[in-house]
Amino acid sequence: MRIGVLVVAYNAASTLRQTLDRIPDAFRERLDHVLVCDDASADETYEIGLEYASGSTLPLTVVKHVANLRYGGNQKFGYRWAIEQGLDIVVMLHGDGQYAPEVMEEMVTPLINGDADVVMGSRMMEPGSAREGGMPLYKYVGNRVLTRFQNAMTGASLTEWHSGYRAYRTDALRDVPFAGYSDDFDFDTEIILGMMTSGKRIVEIPIPTYYGDEICYVNGVSYARDVALDVVRHRARRVGFGRSGVGVDTEAYEVKHSPHSSHGQLLNWMAGVSSSSILDVGCSDGHFAGLVRSMGHHVVGVDLVKHDGIGERVDGFIEADLNQGLPPETGTGFDVIVAGDVLEHVIDPDALMADMTSRLADGGSILVSVPNFGHWYPRLRTATGTFDYDQRGPLDRGHVRFFTRRSFERLISDAGLRIVERRTVGSPIDVLERGGSPLGGRLARALSAVDRVAVRARPTLFGYQFLYKLERV
Repeated sequence: MRIGVLVVAYNAASTLRQTLDRIPDAFRERLDHVLVCDDASADETYEIGLEYASGSTLPLTVVKHVANLRYGGNQKFGYRWAIEQGLDIVVMLHGDGQYAPEVMEEMVTPLINGDADVVMGSRMMEPGSAREGGMPLYKYVGNRVLTRFQNAMTGASLTEWHSGYRAYRTDALRDVPFAGYSDDFDFDTEIILGMMTSGKRIVEIPIPTYYGDEICYVNGVSYARDVALDVVRHRARRVGFGRSGVGVDTEAYEVKHSPHSSHGQLLNWMAGVSSSSILDVGCSDGHFAGLVRSMGHHVVGVDLVKHDGIGERVDGFIEADLNQGLPPETGTGFDVIVAGDVLEHVIDPDALMADMTSRLADGGSILVSVPNFGHWYPRLRTATGTFDYDQRGPLDRGHVRFFTRRSFERLISDAGLRIVERRTVGSPIDVLERGGSPLGGRLARALSAVDRVAVRARPTLFGYQFLYKLERV
């Protein structure tokens, strides 16, 4: 594999030469290229880099930015370079020598073996080593506190979020929108969040800790604030509040097992149905359908994308664009048709609802859930002139139709259906519990309890989703 090293450097004239010298000879022979990015230093970092390149066997290129791109911006430049050069792996090394070039072999091994997409060097994996290596007590405590908070918010179990020693597969870098991330020091947090969102495998290895006379340019208070906000925003986006990434999110939604969630309510309805023929319209990856099937039902799923493993969860699957209606091979005579969070994704939900009604057996029912555009969050975004699409939630960029309770119940009536039962669920705050953090669990339970009270008091304002059990008139 083609391996490159990105050396990010700023005012590193006193350390750059020694840092490059520390790259092991055996590893030098494996390197395709080394790029030193001088971020508009005020000292002689660039000149020292050029001098080193002229007398070294390293395949070295030295560049100096005309203007300071800052820590994150400097990395963006280097990762674009790595991708354009056709490298398979890029290791980020700091020019101040704080991270050990001696362990580069260990850094890239999981990437070469196909065991990881990202490798992070951790100073915290071996108890006591960080303090023995000279890490100041205030930095050690801050690192541990922030790392614990970030793990709680993301469900991760990293021993350290704040190491600047990273190695990436470039195909993983291509899959995250790192160009839109921060140019500041919290870039390191944002790119890991991006990797997590993209389902990339992150592996940590222990690294030694070195603290010398290097100058720290990080404002600790601002940095702590920025990374904390980054993970809070990440968690909010997973719930459905806030913009994230680009394009429509094609990742399958997780089944929410809470009895207070839309999936929990739909399963509660299904538990009262004897063994039946079920059509799951918009079945996604089939995990919900699999739970229905385990109740003794025969389940057929229909969706645009055939996700991996869906054949093991349903009795039959039909790949179809629901904008074109249900295909003839779907069949008829279903006892129950489930349309969970699908009608808002089609151009003509009236036509799809009528199509589903025509596929019902006599006495059959339709179970449907839709997001509430009258929820306080879309209302607030609209009233303040900040309306935009989010990656998930009521303003999901994949939604082409929006419903309030009144408008959706008019659609129900127009389809020749009547409401047998209506339920309202609140925001999916239970996702805070994922990751096993006691903090997340306590906070989620408290917020969920408050949200449920608000939903009961004002369902059209605080209801996140409306659920209906429908029958023909």
